[in-house]
Amino acid sequence: MKSLLAPLDQIAEFDEIVDVRTPLEFAEDHIPGALNAPVLSNEERVVIGTMYKQVSPFEATRVGAAMVSRNIAAHLETTFADRPRNWRPLVYCWRGGKRSGSMTTWLNLIGWRARQLDGGYKSYRRNVVDLLETLPQQFSYIVLAGHTGSGKTRLLNALAHAHAQTLDLEALAAHRGSILGTLPGAPQPSQKAFDTSLVGALRGFDPQQPVFVEAESRRIGAISLPLSLTQQIHRGTCVTVETQRDERIRLLLQDYAHLFDNPTQFKSLLAKLVELHGHARIGEWQRMIDEDRRTELFEQLIDLHYDPAYARSTRKHFAQLPESLRFALRPTQADLDEQARALLNQLR
Repeated sequence: MKSLLAPLDQIAEFDEIVDVRTPLEFAEDHIPGALNAPVLSNEERVVIGTMYKQVSPFEATRVGAAMVSRNIAAHLETTFADRPRNWRPLVYCWRGGKRSGSMTTWLNLIGWRARQLDGGYKSYRRNVVDLLETLPQQFSYIVLAGHTGSGKTRLLNALAHAHAQTLDLEALAAHRGSILGTLPGAPQPSQKAFDTSLVGALRGFDPQQPVFVEAESRRIGAISLPLSLTQQIHRGTCVTVETQRDERIRLLLQDYAHLFDNPTQFKSLLAKLVELHGHARIGEWQRMIDEDRRTELFEQLIDLHYDPAYARSTRKHFAQLPESLRFALRPTQADLDEQARALLNQLR
C-alpha cells in the first residue's frame, strides 16, 4: 500500500493544509495558511489525557476514538462539504500520530488524495528553529538607531512605502519594545507564532538588497529575538535618526496617550523601574499621572530614563554607531515618504 506520509518539503504540492489539533494548540502556532479542523476540542483533549494517566491507556484510546469519530463526521458534513472530488489536503497534528492519521484515513476512504505530514507540527517547528539560525545571516542590515520617540518606526514604514526592504520587529511582536510598549487591545503572539511570522518575513526578502530594521534589544516585551538575527543586526550599518526634543515629546504623547486611560496600569508599569530610579522618583512620576502632567512626565522620562538607557545599550552593542550616517527627521511632518526617499538617496 502506498504510504500516506508526506515530508515537509512537499507541502507546496497540496491544495490545502489541515491542522487537526485543538484550537488552543492552533492559536499558539500553526503552519501559515492552515485550516483548523480539530478532531478533539480543548476540553476533550484534557479529558482524554487525564483518563490516560488515571484510568488506563486502553480506556483513553477507546473513548478518544469515539470523540474523534464524531468530530470527523461533523467536519465532513460542514467544513469539507464543498471540497471537490480531486481535492488534495495535507493533514497534520502534533507528532503526526493518531489524530492526523484518523483524519487522513477517512479522507482517503472517501476518495480524496489526502496525505499526513510526516512528523506533524513538531517537524515543522524544528524546521522553523533551524531556519532562524541560518536565514538572518543571508542578509545585510541597515539599522535605524536613535533615541526613544525619534520616529524610527514612522521612518521604517515610510521606507517600506518607498519600496525598501523593511523588517518591522515591533509589529511582528505587537509591542513597542520599552517598559511602556504594550499595545492597547493587541496581545503579543506566542514565541512560536512570532518565530513563524519572522521566518515568513525573512523568506520574502531579496539577499541582494539591504534590509532596514530598527535597533532593538534581544527582547521585545515577552518575545525573544533569535541570537543569529540579533548578532547580524549588531553588525549592521547604522543610521542615527536625530529628531528635535520637542518633536520627540509630541510623538511620545501621541503614541502613549492610551496609557493615561488606565492610570492604575500605567503606574504599575512605572513601578517596575523602582530598582533603577528609586521609590522617590517613581512616586513623583506616578503623581504626575494622577495630576495629568503629561508633558512634564515624558520630559523627565526622556531625560532620566530613555536617553541614558539608549546610551548604555548602543555603546554596548553597536560599535559602528559613532561613524554612522546622521539623518535629521521631522516625524510629525506630512512629507515622511519624501524624507525616506532622501535617506535612500544618501545611502546609495
